Amino acid sequence: MSEAHSDQLLSEVAALPALPGVYRYFDAQGQLLYVGKARHLKKRVSSYFQKNHDGTRIGHMVSRIARLETTVVRSEAEALLLENNLIKTLNPRFNILFRDDKSYPYLKITGTREAQRPLAGRAPSASTLFPRMAYYRGAVDKRHSYYGPYPSAWAVKESIQLLQKVFKLRTCEDTVFANRTRPCLLYQIKRCSGPCVDLIDQADYLNDVANAERFLRGETQQVLQMLEQRMLAHSEKLEFEQAAEIRNQMSALSRVLHQQSMEVGTDQDVDVLAVKVQGGRACVNLAMVRGGRHLGDRPYFPAHVEDASAIEEQLANTADAVDGPEGAPSDVAERGAVDESERTAVRVLEAFIAQHYLGAPMPPVLVTSHVVGKALLEALSEQTGQKVHAVHNPREHRRRWLEMAQKNAGIALTRLLSEEGSQQARTRALAEALQLPDDELEALRIECFDISHTAGESTQASCVVFEGHKLQNSQYRRYNIDGITPGDDYAAMRQVLTRRYGRIAEALKAESGEAALPAGADVAVAVEAEGADPNELLRGPEESAIAEARSGGEMPAAGPRMPDIVLIDGGKGQVGVAREVFQSLGLDLACIVGVEKGEGRRVGLEELVFADGRGKVYLGSDSAALMLIAQIRDEAHRFAITGMRAQRAKVRVGASQLEDIPGVGPKKRARLLQRFGGVRGVASASVEDLATVEGISDELADAIYRALH
Repeated sequence: MSEAHSDQLLSEVAALPALPGVYRYFDAQGQLLYVGKARHLKKRVSSYFQKNHDGTRIGHMVSRIARLETTVVRSEAEALLLENNLIKTLNPRFNILFRDDKSYPYLKITGTREAQRPLAGRAPSASTLFPRMAYYRGAVDKRHSYYGPYPSAWAVKESIQLLQKVFKLRTCEDTVFANRTRPCLLYQIKRCSGPCVDLIDQADYLNDVANAERFLRGETQQVLQMLEQRMLAHSEKLEFEQAAEIRNQMSALSRVLHQQSMEVGTDQDVDVLAVKVQGGRACVNLAMVRGGRHLGDRPYFPAHVEDASAIEEQLANTADAVDGPEGAPSDVAERGAVDESERTAVRVLEAFIAQHYLGAPMPPVLVTSHVVGKALLEALSEQTGQKVHAVHNPREHRRRWLEMAQKNAGIALTRLLSEEGSQQARTRALAEALQLPDDELEALRIECFDISHTAGESTQASCVVFEGHKLQNSQYRRYNIDGITPGDDYAAMRQVLTRRYGRIAEALKAESGEAALPAGADVAVAVEAEGADPNELLRGPEESAIAEARSGGEMPAAGPRMPDIVLIDGGKGQVGVAREVFQSLGLDLACIVGVEKGEGRRVGLEELVFADGRGKVYLGSDSAALMLIAQIRDEAHRFAITGMRAQRAKVRVGASQLEDIPGVGPKKRARLLQRFGGVRGVASASVEDLATVEGISDELADAIYRALH
């Protein structure tokens, strides 16, 4: 195998130190292939090049290695954390990868921490005097208390409703709270104690807030005892109405505890992790217990499971011989995983734990379906500053939690395999209908365009991408269309296709030695991706390693990539425009496919129109190929409409006024508009009201006020 590699690469391998670290393999195009860790870099990396791996997945990977990079660290724990940080950030081709999900919601109680600090002369806000509950996603503000994370928005809102029933805390915005003159409907239905109109003393309200926080921390018995003491104290003073109110609170809390059949244990915060592996795919089901309450679960599906597991399996013997076990199958076998699917499950579980909890809060106890390695737990303990335990084969209520998580993992994986099977069948049916080769359906790429406007106003074009049997929403693009007659869809389509494919055509001609496009050709691409996951660098010693791996110093840009199918939502007219654009750019007309409405514009009667002279094709209303085309076309239509509406709203309400204020980015602008109901509401708000919005300091609030006045 080493004969296929350059002398420079082999000499770099021979010169590696006998220290712990992380290694990265790149191919000739600069694409990251694999990230691994080692206690002994030289021995571990050398093992890849000392054995013939022909005909295997690892052989396929090793044959592509053109460049090596390493980072030396102080310990194996540090190497493990850096390895998974790089995997999350750089998405290597042959590692088990979980999508970086930062979208967990929290339950926020405002002002509780600010009340514990001196205000430096400032008057306390309503959020401090009478804290409110709120659903929250985003960055943490030290003035407030946050409980969670919760697995879903539904779990947060259910908890808020529960706390409203028992403790009657307010949920209204500060601006609403400050301007109430009579109690709202929530007071009438006994979901709020009416602090906005002084129907409860501040001290009593803050007692309710403190009890709600204790309940969220799982201190339910302490809450009941404190309520009982308050009830008896009121009774002794002959304050029977107040005593009855507290008695009702205790009854409501007792009913809630009785209804929560899953919450019979004494656990405070626990995560339950179950893995299911089947058909080359895997699912990790994460169930969350917070404050002793089971809040629900969420499935995660890693990428590259089959390739990564095969590589680690094939590396086992060589790796153990030269470097000892490092999560290799022999190490996994010691922890009870005897067959290949079980070993894969352990690898998937450990990859999830390492990647999911990097830089994120985690509970002190994990209940797992498989045994987790000690090195991983030690690394997480070192990172979090608290001892992390993993419990396998649990008892009592924990066993019920784990059994439920295992069942849900199996259900989610079965559903995924069913959906993937049907989607692949649709892709194959479309390839057959269009007479495309079906040997590389994973690489089949479809780009679909749609135009949207309202009577010519705020015209936008959308481009959605289908590849790898699924829609790739991180590659979606929107184009603002300017310089055309309002409502001219043909001109809009001409403009978007020229901008989309002009640069690709220029690059293809440059490669073939032909003349480039005329100077000044409109090939600029206006980009706005929906659903893209931003790569987030973690602070610390890993940062330079990530940046180095990302840039690589020598990575060439990816070459031009024309789609196999350019799908146009329109009939002969739109296809004719596409034909003119492609002819002027020198591109293949065979890839242009139009979707023409059928008789009476009825769904299922659509016909395919081609730009290269082929006759129309009717697929049939029950055709799998038509189902796929309809799915892609409808997504392009949805994406265009949402962009057009946002652009129209921006023009009509003048959101650009906020954009021009230094320090007001998209998130702060969205919070301001949401809080005050539009730019007019922001303009009419006082400096004090503006400062109550998350992320808006007193100085920025003053700057916003001055800019809008």
